[in-house]
Amino acid sequence: MRALASAALAALALGMTVPAHAADPAHGQELYESRCGGCHSLDSNRVGPAHRGVFGRKAGTAPGFNYSPAVKSSGVVWDDRTLDAWLTNPQALIPGQRMNFRVATAEDRADIIAYLRQQSGR
Repeated sequence: MRALASAALAALALGMTVPAHAADPAHGQELYESRCGGCHSLDSNRVGPAHRGVFGRKAGTAPGFNYSPAVKSSGVVWDDRTLDAWLTNPQALIPGQRMNFRVATAEDRADIIAYLRQQSGR
């Protein structure tokens, strides 16, 4: 326990972040299916774009989806940081976009992101 606390303090001193929650992709899958699945799928566009391969993809470029001009011109590339910001408050990340759903807790966002990363092969 003391070694873990020392490692966390050292990481903080070096300006590194220490995850407060070990992301759980299995729980992320449950959350994705229950909260995101009404509008999204991994492999097909629905109300929202398909998500398989989202990691590393530039926002607004999933084939066959009609994105808002705001998303198309955003320049955002999806990674842990941008997906967390998006799920926290899509409008703050990309003003003018059309998604109005938020994931309130950091732990749930981390789990969903871990699931999407896994499904992207990363």
